[in-house]
Amino acid sequence: MAGKMVEFPTNGHQTHGYLATPAGGKGPGILVIQEWWGLVPHIKHVADRFAAEGFTALAPDMYHGKTADEPDGAGKLFMALNIAQAEKDLQGATKHLKAHSSTAKIGVVGFCMGGQLALFAATLDPSIGATVNFYGIHPNVKPDYRKLSGPVLGLFAEKDSFVNPDVAKGVDKAIKEAGKSSEIHIYPGVDHAFFNDTNTAAYNKAAADDAWKRTLALFRQHLK
Repeated sequence: MAGKMVEFPTNGHQTHGYLATPAGGKGPGILVIQEWWGLVPHIKHVADRFAAEGFTALAPDMYHGKTADEPDGAGKLFMALNIAQAEKDLQGATKHLKAHSSTAKIGVVGFCMGGQLALFAATLDPSIGATVNFYGIHPNVKPDYRKLSGPVLGLFAEKDSFVNPDVAKGVDKAIKEAGKSSEIHIYPGVDHAFFNDTNTAAYNKAAADDAWKRTLALFRQHLK
């Protein structure tokens, strides 16, 4: 089932996103946050996969219409991200998603840049009851883990040069030191972006399949 582009208010502005809904019309809400490439077809496909599993998924366009198809361009968009505007976009997306969710608690998942933004989003709204961080990184996004309202699942790659295992363990430790629940898995022998099946150099089906099962299990357990 294909989703559709929608528009929602974000503190005086309008932001677009991709909304995918299950066959039943409404399911537990999941915020899906893009990699540094932007709101590209892969991220929309992830939202569609959640809808096929019975969730309502919203992927906000954090770059406001811009995308990149090569690393230099993606890196420029990544570093140009306006954090204050991103905060408003995440809050607006969360509010819009809650109106389409069958549960009071919603979840958030993000990849690469989006993984760090997922952690950030989860500190902005107490209705976010579970977070999945796929190898999240952004030097200018600094979540206050004390404000998390639910558990965090971190999914990382052993060979990741952006978010190496020591960095991953540091995030896990910081969340626990803030008194919150964190669990991490570091997949051996795989690289950053192992979940992205359009990235043929990095994609690892076995790790991606396992990570997807863990993600679904966390959301099904905690989004009530």
